[in-house]
Amino acid sequence: MSATADHAEERTNPAARLGFEPGQVVQEIGYDDDVEHELREGIESAIGQEIVDEDYDDVADVVLLWFRDEDGDLTDALVDAIGLVDEGGLVWLMTPKTGRDGYVEPSDINEASQTAGLSQTKSINAGKDWTGSRLATPKAKR
Repeated sequence: MSATADHAEERTNPAARLGFEPGQVVQEIGYDDDVEHELREGIESAIGQEIVDEDYDDVADVVLLWFRDEDGDLTDALVDAIGLVDEGGLVWLMTPKTGRDGYVEPSDINEASQTAGLSQTKSINAGKDWTGSRLATPKAKR
């Protein structure tokens, strides 16, 4: 695919900016009616299969965590998410944008991710109402 085609796909498929790859298992936590459905569809298109839900009983390559301020303790949610991904996997934390119901302060995201042992590597606009934070788990020791 050409660079121009890559950029066009990033504009039309918001999931392309998140780096999802064919064959990845993506487990979704915190799904509700308010999530960014276009982003979810784009992820499923990119990975070539459906996103698995909270009942999935194997490790995933990526956890897609939708989190709102009223959902409880963010650190606990991130620690739980780490347990669902393969060593060296990713957690994409989706939080409502500034001014939206359930907004989470960036400083709270930073503190919770550090406490959970995750490294925030990237933030993106994940749609009309959501912001995404790419959180990396520690690399496996060899």
